[in-house]
Amino acid sequence: MRHRNKTSKLQRPKAHRRSLLANQACSLIEEGQIKTTLAKAKALRPVVEKLVTLGKKGIAADSAGEKAKGVHYRRQALAFLRQKKSVSTLFNEIATASIDRVGGYTRITKLGPRESDSAPMAYISWVDQFVQATEAEAPVEAEA
Repeated sequence: MRHRNKTSKLQRPKAHRRSLLANQACSLIEEGQIKTTLAKAKALRPVVEKLVTLGKKGIAADSAGEKAKGVHYRRQALAFLRQKKSVSTLFNEIATASIDRVGGYTRITKLGPRESDSAPMAYISWVDQFVQATEAEAPVEAEA
């Protein structure tokens, strides 16, 4: 029985699944929105939300003067993501943008089936970056 086993296996071995999720998390951090299958988006959401929580803890530790704890959270994120640029973007931009939000940092938008194999597709994106993009576009339209 699979009681309390919440991990979606995505028909891959553990190392491949971890690598896939790390690469997709880096792409989401860098691009802001990615198009993927619905199953992968649902598997990616808890991973990314835990990374944002690490970023928020790191920011809180740095502002409280606990430099060692902030470095610890950055190293934990780096151990999973394996890309320094993604970790710095996560801590400097994404975690600071969602500092007031308690949870639910990502949004999954269903797109419909893929034409080739009818796999259900979806966009996964940041909630707070979407709000910032609409606020940034509104003044430009008002001036024109």
